[in-house]
Amino acid sequence: MSKLHEAFKALPLGSIKAEGWLYNQLRIQADGLTGHLEEHWEDVGPNNGWIGGNGESWERGPYYVDGLLPLAYILGDEKLIAKANRWVEWSLASQQENGSFGPARIETVNNDVDKQHDWWHFMIMLKVMMQFEEATGDERIVPFLSKFFGYVRATIEEIPLRGWAESRGSEMLLCILWVYKKTGDNELLKLADIVAGQTLDWTDIFHDFPFWRKVEQWDWRTHVVNVAMGIKTPGILYELFGEEHQRDAVHRGIDSLMTYHGQAHGMFSGDEWLSGTHPSQGVELCAVVEYMYSMEQLTRIFGEGRFGDILEKVAFNALPATISKDWTSHQYDQQVNQMMCNVAPRNWSNGADANLFGLEPNFGCCTANMHQGWPKLVSHLWMTDASGGLAAVSYAPCHVKTYVAGGEAIEVRVSGEYPFRDSVAIELSLDRAATFGISLRVPEWCAEPSLLVNGERVVLEPVKGYAKIEREWNSGDKLLLQLPMEVRTVSRNLYAISVERGPLVYALSIAENWQLLRERERFHDWEVYPASAWKYGLLADTDFEVTVSSEAIPYQPFEASAAPVRLKARGKLVSDWRMEGNNAGTPPLNPNTEGQPTKELELVPYGSAKLRIGEFPLLGQRKPVARHP
Repeated sequence: MSKLHEAFKALPLGSIKAEGWLYNQLRIQADGLTGHLEEHWEDVGPNNGWIGGNGESWERGPYYVDGLLPLAYILGDEKLIAKANRWVEWSLASQQENGSFGPARIETVNNDVDKQHDWWHFMIMLKVMMQFEEATGDERIVPFLSKFFGYVRATIEEIPLRGWAESRGSEMLLCILWVYKKTGDNELLKLADIVAGQTLDWTDIFHDFPFWRKVEQWDWRTHVVNVAMGIKTPGILYELFGEEHQRDAVHRGIDSLMTYHGQAHGMFSGDEWLSGTHPSQGVELCAVVEYMYSMEQLTRIFGEGRFGDILEKVAFNALPATISKDWTSHQYDQQVNQMMCNVAPRNWSNGADANLFGLEPNFGCCTANMHQGWPKLVSHLWMTDASGGLAAVSYAPCHVKTYVAGGEAIEVRVSGEYPFRDSVAIELSLDRAATFGISLRVPEWCAEPSLLVNGERVVLEPVKGYAKIEREWNSGDKLLLQLPMEVRTVSRNLYAISVERGPLVYALSIAENWQLLRERERFHDWEVYPASAWKYGLLADTDFEVTVSSEAIPYQPFEASAAPVRLKARGKLVSDWRMEGNNAGTPPLNPNTEGQPTKELELVPYGSAKLRIGEFPLLGQRKPVARHP
């Protein structure tokens, strides 16, 4: 069996259970759109082709169950498990003698399907099957997938990947390599080589990035969701071939995306195509959850802390910002400077309703695909390494059950309510003492991390973002990791600034006036209008005052009125900061604040504020950075 290049290994679905605030996010999701979408949205309802109906039969059903299934098994919610398993069982029963499966004809709500032969929708269902096998151990899955890949091998050279499938071939590669690790069948590596050759050359695109400006025309290579998926493609090729330029392409690609299209919340813009750095350009919710999944896979392959840093920033900011607090509505596009969500033309290619909070604003792909964000974050919070140890990818509260040191059972409980607090408590439970390493991710933003093991200080020496603590561990051992969070401002285009503390971005929350636009039985559409002033700049010499609530973290911390962390800053109204169309205009390079009094401003976590300013005009000169000899 040929060796693949993989630094960490993801744990099987269900090995990690969410706790604390993160568990509550899953429960809110289950009580909202994810748990009840089938009853209220025809596209994934009883008539969907992936459960035997004659309705939508392309990507929406697989997208939906790709988030529903991990949510169901992580929560252990029997009702949701039954819902998810219905889709799996239908697909298993649909497999033909030649190995193909799925609806006999593809009905879709748009014209994107490849009428000759579409490979894309299969790829999503492959990810569902992988997760189902990990959660249940069902012995039918590996033979089912092996048979399907026999069909692919017999067909794909005559009918190659095209369109969406060509752009997203990485999703099939992931499953091919997953089955290879289960079976050792070298024919799968030959198939992986063919699929890699038919997939869009993302390595070239990201290594020497050619998209330096906002794109205003159709192109597979700049479609924001394709880009969010595509960034992991060089990584998966590295897993297969181990060539350094593939690793380089990932890092160079991320650097370029953030330089030319980066946004304060950790994503790159894309209100359908890559759209530059203006804080009123949008980013699609599908791209948010797919970029998170890409970072999870890149963490697994390379074992580098940078990808965990990005994952957390996107998960804790961009994800909650674009979904209502009760998970009954969502946006298609969010904006960093979002002072109004209404039906109105904007400087993007999407429809006039793209930033509404609703059931399916602009287009229903995000309605189907949004559900994977939180559950897949949970399932990738911890991984194992190649030497029988553990790796902490993120410190959100959870409970892990896995094996270390060649087969010793271990449980890990993480508490502390990170990222709202900067102290992380980790407790181990083992049947007997075992020697192995625990690799702790040390975030790039943390200048002075510290660690106590059973009350004794341990020096952290991070390499590529991970500090490995190797020793004999005993049941009851306790680690206390301190990750001090300092407020910092980040200089953006035209000297505007964003504000960060740890992995959280902070924004000025604008009072929200929610107006019902369309009423349904449960999931309504809303416009949101500002009910307070938004045109504030921040004083360059402001001293941020941090208030961390000593109360229990609220059930929904991503709600401005209940935010458990707040920053106080000083600013002034900017009289010449105008609207451009229906958006907050470009933050002025030379803001006019003549005659304006200094005001105390309260900033809350970005994900808490549905109307907000997250990128501020800078008032005065930035403080010089202290330089030490």
